[in-house]
Amino acid sequence: MTNDVMSIILGGGAGTRLYPLTRRRSKPAVPLAGKYRLVDIPISNCLNAELNRIFVLTQFNSASLNKHIKNTYHFSNFDKGFVDILAAEQTPDNPTWYQGTADAVRQCMHHLENFDYKYILILSGDQLYQMDFKKMIQHHIDSNAEISIATIPVKAEEASDFGILKEDASGAITSFTEKPSQAVLPPWASEVSEEMKQEGRIYLASMGIYIFNKDVLQELLNNQPEAADFGKQLIPHAIESKRRIFSYQYEGYWTDIGNIHSFFEANIRLTDDIPPFNLYDNANTIYSRARMLPPAKISGTMHKTMIADGCIIMADRLERVVVGIRTRIGKGTVINDAYIMGSDYYQTLEEIEKAQQEGRPTMGIGENCVISNAIIDKNCAIGNGVHINGGKHLADGDFEKYTVKDGIVVVKKGSVLEDGFSI
Repeated sequence: MTNDVMSIILGGGAGTRLYPLTRRRSKPAVPLAGKYRLVDIPISNCLNAELNRIFVLTQFNSASLNKHIKNTYHFSNFDKGFVDILAAEQTPDNPTWYQGTADAVRQCMHHLENFDYKYILILSGDQLYQMDFKKMIQHHIDSNAEISIATIPVKAEEASDFGILKEDASGAITSFTEKPSQAVLPPWASEVSEEMKQEGRIYLASMGIYIFNKDVLQELLNNQPEAADFGKQLIPHAIESKRRIFSYQYEGYWTDIGNIHSFFEANIRLTDDIPPFNLYDNANTIYSRARMLPPAKISGTMHKTMIADGCIIMADRLERVVVGIRTRIGKGTVINDAYIMGSDYYQTLEEIEKAQQEGRPTMGIGENCVISNAIIDKNCAIGNGVHINGGKHLADGDFEKYTVKDGIVVVKKGSVLEDGFSI
């Protein structure tokens, strides 16, 4: 069954809602949980389901994503598996860049011509979830579906943020509406499990995860050359054309990393005693680049804190903090509700000594700092006595060294905050 599947991961657009994290990188390349990248999630879900023929479609700010995939996903010479990048390219037949999700797949279909497969699994590169794709593929086959769409039950107050699908008693999708208002919602309720009913989650939202029969996808893409997007154009057209489209209901944890708030919340929730997204599941390994880093060295009080490899932490207290690789934190510092992404390299002792002699902050976080409700992007140098107090009292704004969104302060990659800097 899995040998009949090709997987395509969509690298996303410009990612403006995740700015400034996407200022110099694509959305799937944004660091997650201190040591992963967002793209590791869909790739790991595929590999855990024994789906090892994977293409990642990229266009915007793709250099760091390309480097990560090249350095991470290697297969044996005796294995037919691969994770390959398909970058947007202009050709004599198509001089434009990707215009949307469906257009991206349309422009790349010729790269799949030499492969033997029956089904195409299409995934987003910026979602956080753990799904057994084997079960979804088997459901697709058992339903004799032409298209399967993964759906998740949501509450009425959430439904207006999603494309909402209506299914009949057999699970076949009969209609679709994009981001419906609360006034028109009631008729769109679908049959869900008793547990979902009790939680008020009775509306089926599209997760942006699709399985297509190969010939059906090719036909839809060819017959609808103006359809640029799956969710907004191609899928609604397929429903109107009475294609056999089935819902695959998923009731586990899933979040779309669409903006700074959802990204921040997804990372901070990893520090919960029992987080909704389980990084410690033997059956659902999250793969990433293997780094030869030393163990973390820690002194001070830590509460509900995740610390990645290679850190040197001498802070007074960390609470509800995710600390990324190679992070240095000085004495007397107190941090709560923050995601510190870490560094791509260590400064040498000579570089640290020179910076101290010149009165410049060294990479990492200095002494006697107070930081809350913040994201510190990679390779930042934060001096001593710096105060960053994020919260609703701060107005949204974009500044030279940081951005404020929804009360969350995002210090831009590589920024230097001098001693005593205050937000």
